[in-house]
Amino acid sequence: MTVSERDPLEVRPLSRDDLCDGSALQNYLRARVPYAWTAEQIDRSLAETMTKAPDGDIWLFAYGSLIWNPLVPVAEERVAMVHGLHRSFCIWSELGRGSPGKPGLVLGLDRGGRCQGVVLRLERHHALAELRMVWRREMVTGAYRPTWVKARTDAGPVSAIAFAVERRAKGYAGRLDDERVVSVLETAGGFLGPCSEYLTQTIAGLSTRGIHDPFLDRLAARCACPPSADAA
Repeated sequence: MTVSERDPLEVRPLSRDDLCDGSALQNYLRARVPYAWTAEQIDRSLAETMTKAPDGDIWLFAYGSLIWNPLVPVAEERVAMVHGLHRSFCIWSELGRGSPGKPGLVLGLDRGGRCQGVVLRLERHHALAELRMVWRREMVTGAYRPTWVKARTDAGPVSAIAFAVERRAKGYAGRLDDERVVSVLETAGGFLGPCSEYLTQTIAGLSTRGIHDPFLDRLAARCACPPSADAA
């Protein structure tokens, strides 16, 4: 199936094919999201980030959907802690997990605190090609600021790419109280599925690795929505 044959509003999980053929970005362009990035902007962001890459394999710090749906070949993963950033529902989603009239929320790393997640190792010989897939996934609207962080693991620290929120981006939601976040998570959804599923899948992905986030657990306890099949 070609990009032009796909319905951008068809509800289905994000797939590797969506990244390879460019349909993930085309969904935003066809929906006329005014702040969608061009392919050239996405490639330039990746090139700029890689100018600071250390030698050897590349690590990604996963704290949300990259944990349970990475879509790239992972050679190794480790539980990791990053200081100076925290997990937050601080990015509006007007297509993937919401709509222009009813935006959803997805996770970003915002300033302050700390975040426990997972670092994913990509082998150097194919890292650039695989990172291009990651950038096509994460940077379609420029909502994130790719940055190198020190991720502490039981096997020692690693330098990893983390997608921190870009506070100057149009989609930055700022600090929202739990009541507002829960209201959005209960009611919003887009072509990637409902926000409630995003929450439960993230909790499940963390839990299987022995990670429990009180913030996410608190939101889930207040949400009047059933757990996803993946979270069961």
